[in-house]
Amino acid sequence: MSKAEIGIIGGSGLYSMPGLQHVREERITTPFGDPSDAFILGELEGRKVAFLARHGRGHRILPSELNFRANIYAMKMLGVERILSASAVGSLKQEHKPTDFVIPDQFIDRTFARNATFFGGGVVAHVAFGDPVCPTVTAVFGKACDEVGVVGKTGGTYVCMEGPQFSTRAESNLYRSWGADVIGMTNLQEAKLAREAEICYATIAMVTDYDCWHEGHEDVTIDQIVAVLHQNAENATKVVRASILALPRERTCACCTALKYAILTDRKLIPAEARERLSLLLDKYLD
Repeated sequence: MSKAEIGIIGGSGLYSMPGLQHVREERITTPFGDPSDAFILGELEGRKVAFLARHGRGHRILPSELNFRANIYAMKMLGVERILSASAVGSLKQEHKPTDFVIPDQFIDRTFARNATFFGGGVVAHVAFGDPVCPTVTAVFGKACDEVGVVGKTGGTYVCMEGPQFSTRAESNLYRSWGADVIGMTNLQEAKLAREAEICYATIAMVTDYDCWHEGHEDVTIDQIVAVLHQNAENATKVVRASILALPRERTCACCTALKYAILTDRKLIPAEARERLSLLLDKYLD
């Protein structure tokens, strides 16, 4: 029986989910290791929810150290069908101001030290990723922002950088020349793995600063970012609650069949160890 239908991943500044009822903690071990922290399970707006602090409570884990595979696979183990993500980002456009939310529909990958697939070890699969976020969750996020009075702009490109250092000025201006909207360090791997796990995924990118490109603004400092994080976290909880209330019970998007035609390996040649490790993803197609 599913323990949760909706997953929430809280980023910088959002380490808990106010309003959860019937709360309990559960630690989960996956075939890919341990997630960032214990999951906080409960009910929110009448739906079963699993909350995970992306960087661990107390913000202990660097973006490059995150076990993205364990985080997403654990969500799948709990029965999660949709993930609502929130993360802090820098703005690459004048129009995206600190405390604004952007709901990106595209990504650019500038990472180099991360594992962003469940496959390998004898199993090859290539999921479609042209449209990397769930249209249903994205639309619900946009309407929820309007409903609670938060500036939320639907659509845009998120540059995912390695970090943990922020961009150089040359890099920031390069990304702006590409037409990108925001820059962060975490969401792309989550989106890729959620797609492989056939979980709907979208994110609210919470703008904290103008990165370092903006004339008239000082270079990004932690003090500046922390000052905005608290307001963003408060707004994020409002948007997430409104989104959960509005999410349809049934899924009709393509996310839930992403693996249907993606597995290329001859079924007879899949190693037993790989079959067992990926049983949660493969059984519906290989049994």
